[in-house]
Parts: sequence; C-alpha cells; structure tokens
Amino acid sequence: MDLYDLRNEFDKSGMMMCFNGPFSHSIIEETGKAMRNHLVAENISQAAVLDVFAVYIELAQNVRNYIAVRAISPLEAMSSIIAIARQGEKYAVSSGNMVLNTDGEALLKRVNEVNSMTPEEQKRHYRELLRRDIAPGALGAGLGFLEIAKRTTEKLVSSIRPVDDTYSFFTLTAYI
Repeated sequence: MDLYDLRNEFDKSGMMMCFNGPFSHSIIEETGKAMRNHLVAENISQAAVLDVFAVYIELAQNVRNYIAVRAISPLEAMSSIIAIARQGEKYAVSSGNMVLNTDGEALLKRVNEVNSMTPEEQKRHYRELLRRDIAPGALGAGLGFLEIAKRTTEKLVSSIRPVDDTYSFFTLTAYI
C-alpha cells in the first residue's frame, strides 16, 4: 500500500478525515474531537461546525448501535467507515457499514420516506415518534435519519451494495 498515493486521493476528493474499522464509544469521541478541531481551524461558521459534528455523531452512533443490536460479526464490524469531505462550500459526512440483507431495503425505504417529507413534516413526524413506544426488535425510535435531515442542505443519499448471502454494505451521506 502506498500511503502517499492514498493521501493524494484523499486530497483530490476533499477528504478531511476518514476512519475505517470498528466503532467504539472512545473512537467516536476522539475522532469527533479531531474533526471538530479541524473544522474550527478552517474558520467556518460555528453553526456549520455544530451541524457537521452533530451529523457525524449521529451517523457514527447509528453504525455502532446497528452492529450491536444485530450482533454483526466482529469481522464484518471491521468494515465500518465514516468520512468527512469538503466539497466546494459544502461538507459531505458519510458512513458505511455491513447490514443484514434482510434490513437493507427497509433502510433505503426509511431514507426515502425522510427525503420525501418537507421540513415541517419532518418536525411533526419527529414529535410523533418521540411519543411512541419503541417496538420490540426495532433498531431504535427511528429518529436518527430525521435528526440528520434537519441539519442538511440537500436530500440524504443512500445506497445498498450486496456483498454475499448474508450481508450488504449500506452507505449514507449527508451534505451540510
């Protein structure tokens, strides 16, 4: 592996930070601090720093929680990745992780539902979900994608890439 070439690829794509491997609470916390310091050093607005940081935390926690709840194998958990890139005046915060094939389409459907809502509908749905009980076997209250969407400047971008008979790779990107 040529790290110089990898660094050049990162520079070309605007990559500011990327972490690949299993997500733990301490990894999320430390990479979050590093990312926040990097953004502050770029002299961007405090609001943009907070939005990028909040989306990073939400995406990283979504990955960590999914892997824990679904008992994804340690080998597959190693495939988790989160990246922050500057693209012109915007920031792209992306996460990717292995998901069970049985969950892939439901995740895409959920992202599409959030994308189809107006900001007012998102707020209303968020409040409704806060009042509901979490269904047994659910991955959470369903607030994560709504939380991310309220901080973005564009629709969420998601994809599923089949890997084998058990797993697919789910990617989610938010632009701020």
